[in-house]
Amino acid sequence: MSFLRKKSFGDGIAIKPTGNKMVAPVDGTIGKIFETNHAFSIESDSGVELFVHFGIDTVELKGEGFKRIAEEGQRVKVGDTVIEFDLPLLEEKAKSTLTPVVISNMDEIKELIKLSGSVTVGETPVIRIKK
Repeated sequence: MSFLRKKSFGDGIAIKPTGNKMVAPVDGTIGKIFETNHAFSIESDSGVELFVHFGIDTVELKGEGFKRIAEEGQRVKVGDTVIEFDLPLLEEKAKSTLTPVVISNMDEIKELIKLSGSVTVGETPVIRIKK
């Protein structure tokens, strides 16, 4: 994931999914959901802009294995399902299922603390941010 190492789109973390859904990482408003349903952006209520992208080169699957649940412009809470996916299919067809979660407006962030370990979807924080 060279774009994560280079921080081309911002800074963040990567998550290895074990379930079947991409959820809202924050309370906020869904921005863009890619036509192929493999990625979305969200702006938190505090103005943090996040980009969530399932896997590597999953755009090449043209939406196979992904189902949109939320809509662009929709208000969501932490843990609300945005996209459902077929993990066994994607483990077979995608180059990787490692899912980056990137803060795209890092210029507005004073401190980013990355947490690690196993998490429970919608419950366990993975990063802490100070604006």
